[in-house]
Amino acid sequence: MTSTASSTDTRQEQSPLEQRQTWQHRLRRFGHRTPAVRGDVRDRLVPPYAEPSGRLWKTLGVPPLLADRLVRWSGWDGPLLVTLVAGVLRFWNLGHPKAVIFDETYYAKDAWALVHRGFEVNWDKEVNRLVLDSGGNVPIPTDAAYVVHPPVGKYVIGLGELIFGFDPFGWRFMTALLGTLSVLMLCRIGRRLFRSTFLGCLAGALMAVDGLHFVMSRTALLDGVLMFFVLAAFGCLLIDRDKARAKLAAALPVDADGRARPDVDAAENTRIGFRPWRLAAGLMLGLAIGTKWNGLYIMAAFCVMSVLWDVGARRVAGAARPRLAVLKRDLGWAFLSTVPVAVFTYFASWTGWILSATDGSGGYYRDWATRDGRTSDWAWLFPDWWRSLWHYENQVYDFHVGLSSPHTYESNPWSWIVAGRPVSYFYESPAPGVDGCPVDAGEKCAQEVLAIGTPMLWWVGCLALLYVLWRWAFRRDWRAGAIACGVAAGYVPWFFYQERTIFYFYAIVFVPFLCLAVAMLLGAVVGPPRSSDTRRVAGATAAGVLTLLIAWNFIYFWPIYTGTPIPIDDWRSRMWLDTWV
Repeated sequence: MTSTASSTDTRQEQSPLEQRQTWQHRLRRFGHRTPAVRGDVRDRLVPPYAEPSGRLWKTLGVPPLLADRLVRWSGWDGPLLVTLVAGVLRFWNLGHPKAVIFDETYYAKDAWALVHRGFEVNWDKEVNRLVLDSGGNVPIPTDAAYVVHPPVGKYVIGLGELIFGFDPFGWRFMTALLGTLSVLMLCRIGRRLFRSTFLGCLAGALMAVDGLHFVMSRTALLDGVLMFFVLAAFGCLLIDRDKARAKLAAALPVDADGRARPDVDAAENTRIGFRPWRLAAGLMLGLAIGTKWNGLYIMAAFCVMSVLWDVGARRVAGAARPRLAVLKRDLGWAFLSTVPVAVFTYFASWTGWILSATDGSGGYYRDWATRDGRTSDWAWLFPDWWRSLWHYENQVYDFHVGLSSPHTYESNPWSWIVAGRPVSYFYESPAPGVDGCPVDAGEKCAQEVLAIGTPMLWWVGCLALLYVLWRWAFRRDWRAGAIACGVAAGYVPWFFYQERTIFYFYAIVFVPFLCLAVAMLLGAVVGPPRSSDTRRVAGATAAGVLTLLIAWNFIYFWPIYTGTPIPIDDWRSRMWLDTWV
């Protein structure tokens, strides 16, 4: 078993020059602590990873040489093993149900048109059945369609269709692949965040058995693609944080004992230099915005978070005025390496539409500037494609903010965190002996694909979020703040659109951060390595039982995640809340 030391580590953003403030005294009753300054500053800027233990392999009788290699490679072996399990689950019988389920009716066909024509087209209302019956051998219309989401996510889906064909497996392949890779990313992100391979793999394993993530990975919708790019951007910023702090640590003077000490001059004047991982984060955020517009909120939150990380780094290094130092040394480059990169990426994603014809046979509104916008006051300054796209985006914005048509499965964001109103993507009632319904079922079966998170995981996640907020506010734990930022960026903006028609599956964007929160909570339950054996055994037992219950809950709901026909009474037994029906 690997160490979980980092799960209870003290905060690292406190300056040795800061004095304990009065408000800190008042908050001590709630658990606030000001950590003592000790040791080498480099260890607080870039904390070492918890050393994995080889006791497990010795207990299993693994030869010492092999055990040593397993321990040394656990940082990759563990995440890859979790990813393998997640991939098998997601790719198993991926083409089932052989149907166009829920909003696949839009995105699967839009993706096919995009990769062939460069813009979306209007399809015949009866084409879904023809696509399924002919194996995708259908003509692509030429009449441009009005669509309300940018093209990146549809290009991703279309890549799978180009490789495997215009059928359910083809249009679900890329979302399954990105869902699987997101589990690997979360394992590695959790490892870097907590400095613990165990907690990183635990976070990835929890997401591997989350029902909402599972269903979204097996459905050709845009939100799973958005989640992947958001998580990738977070991972890039996390790596950038470590790299930047390592450069600051290297610039600090070392005393006679070989320990680095805080230094005002080094902390305030050191230039971090080129930061490629921040550029990569800008690229990922641009792809996220190019998938769905709510990526804009996430970009804003992540940019603020990364700047605060820079402030914390310079404070720990000894800066007397860390905010001013960041303003001088970091803020400008932080903006240039993220926002312009994201904006350029977004517009580049529209290349197919931009290059389409302007005679009315190209993309929707592509000819607006030459047809209706010739009298614009800005016609002399901006090219026609820019003015046409700007007009198009204005129309799309009006659609989004004005969308209030009722839907059976719409839900209020207040209910999302407890999985109050899931979305049924597919439902049929096969008769006994038909389409997999048991012959002895007695009455018709239920065959459903229900987009709902694993209830045990989400309900524990509610407690985990409270723990994360407490740890951030009163223990000054930057990791808890990062997790809270990820959840808030994907969740809070929807509260400003409660009158709009919105759905629970939008929550997939913050599922990785919910899993990180649960992993952090379970790490605290296990306890720090310095605890007594009795405390550690009790904590590990409790955390293990809870993890097994979450896994069991996922297995129990497996039939309604995969569209497996089950007797109607078995289906009813899984409808724990009336709002799930």
